[in-house]
Amino acid sequence: MPASTRHHRALAVFVHCLGILAAVPALPSAAPEAAAAPRPPAATPQPTTAASRPPAATPAPAGSRPPVAMVARVTEPTPPSAPPAVAPPTRAPASAPPQQVTVAVATESSPAPRYRIQVRNVSNSPLVTTVRQELPPGSSTTAISGGGQSTPAGGSATEVTWRLRLPAHSTTTVGTALAATAPGRPLTAPTCAFTSDGSRPYDCATATWQAAAAPAAEVTEAPPWRRYPVLLAGLAVLLLISAALVWVWRRRRGRRVTAAALSTGGGAEGGRGTVYPRPAAPGPVRRRRTPPVWMLVGAAVVVLAGVVGTAGWTATRQVAAIDTQKQPTSGAWVGSGVNGSLGVPLRESAFEFTVYRMTCGTPGTAGKPDSGGAAPANGRRCEATVGVRNVTGDHQPWHSELQRAYLPGGRWVSTDESATRTANLGRDVFADPMAAGTRMVLPLVFTVDGRDPPQQLELRSGVFSAGVRVQMP
Repeated sequence: MPASTRHHRALAVFVHCLGILAAVPALPSAAPEAAAAPRPPAATPQPTTAASRPPAATPAPAGSRPPVAMVARVTEPTPPSAPPAVAPPTRAPASAPPQQVTVAVATESSPAPRYRIQVRNVSNSPLVTTVRQELPPGSSTTAISGGGQSTPAGGSATEVTWRLRLPAHSTTTVGTALAATAPGRPLTAPTCAFTSDGSRPYDCATATWQAAAAPAAEVTEAPPWRRYPVLLAGLAVLLLISAALVWVWRRRRGRRVTAAALSTGGGAEGGRGTVYPRPAAPGPVRRRRTPPVWMLVGAAVVVLAGVVGTAGWTATRQVAAIDTQKQPTSGAWVGSGVNGSLGVPLRESAFEFTVYRMTCGTPGTAGKPDSGGAAPANGRRCEATVGVRNVTGDHQPWHSELQRAYLPGGRWVSTDESATRTANLGRDVFADPMAAGTRMVLPLVFTVDGRDPPQQLELRSGVFSAGVRVQMP
């Protein structure tokens, strides 16, 4: 046979074998009796002809069961059964651990900043807590109640510390008073209650003191004659009117001169007599009067100056009204970026973040990184006390890689997961999503190198969330 036919037949046999192998698992299983019965010997295939006759049946020996005939029936493949209708397992949302101490901060209506701090023990046993209040940069205390002490917290920041013994189900109130500041300047003082050793926060709160608003002075608009566009427009109109008057005066003067010349010429020719008709003299050719060139150029210059001045004044006002601090919201970002300072609640698409304090250790005290390599020579760990609130109606996950601390020069580091887990007593705060409406106060640890502390914290709930940015003092 031709080579092409042999190839086609071989391909057909191969495909047919594949179909048989695919259909074998779908064949019905044999009955137990059939599986236990001996399999008859395989018959040798014989060529099939029209005159062939079936072989005679062989009688079975006495006392033995007849073998069960194995007949391969071509059946439709049974479709696989559908998986059970069970929802895939999901991670249970993390719930905040029960708080033993709660903190509330309020401001007082006074000419100088004053804060009232209430620390409450909601547990059934007495405990000792350390309360720290971060003061705004550049501020100083004038009065501290409750036995607190003012100590420098690094840089220009100052903090007030109390060590309180709280009986069960009791509330203790302390307060601070700051020196008067410039009018209109808001002052935010976050406060946190820690364990007796000051390593783990119980709860945090914040309050912003705002001076009483002074009566706003009545702002009156400038009179029209003092506005630049009006002045420019009036000057342009005045110049145009002056140019038009000069042109009209010159035209009338030219007409009078022409008329005087014609009358003088007619008197000289009048002595020729009136017997013969006077020949018709061609009339003077009158040229169309046009404004002088200097007038047109001056008017154009005035109009151009007015248009340029008005456009520049309008553009300056529009550029001055642009908010340079506003973050872009177009593209793939969800929500708009928010900037703030320490102790100010900042809300993004899913979470509300509040950074209460930031402390850094001495250089060279950082442990080994998560990758297992050697610790940096000048590395140190900076711990940020952060409050996170889920403001959505559903549980929301968040990730350690998206929480960043920015260093001078634009460098940034993500959260040190192992150090953060250690600071939270072995609990992985990123393992489970946050339940709807819950709030947690927890430490986030960043391992940085160098002597400069982080200048900014960037916190966000998701990859496409615009997030919040907190400026460090």
